[in-house]
Amino acid sequence: MKQKDIAMVIGIVIVSGIISLVVAKSLFGAQKGNLTAEVVQKITADFPTPDRKYFNDKSFDPTKLITISQNDNNDPFSGSHN
Repeated sequence: MKQKDIAMVIGIVIVSGIISLVVAKSLFGAQKGNLTAEVVQKITADFPTPDRKYFNDKSFDPTKLITISQNDNNDPFSGSHN
């Protein structure tokens, strides 16, 4: 490369850097004043007692295993019938 080419490349890099800086500031903007954040409650180990209407000892337990009929087939996908 010749010296003129190197000078032109350096000039283009500087001009494109300035243009990108101006465009970035116009798109993202600068910080204006003080920024605030919402205050969050401290996490504790305390857990309030749930409402008795929904959580009681007589309510339905969906995790309980329900057996409809006795099934002696240990290999249900074998294709053979008992």
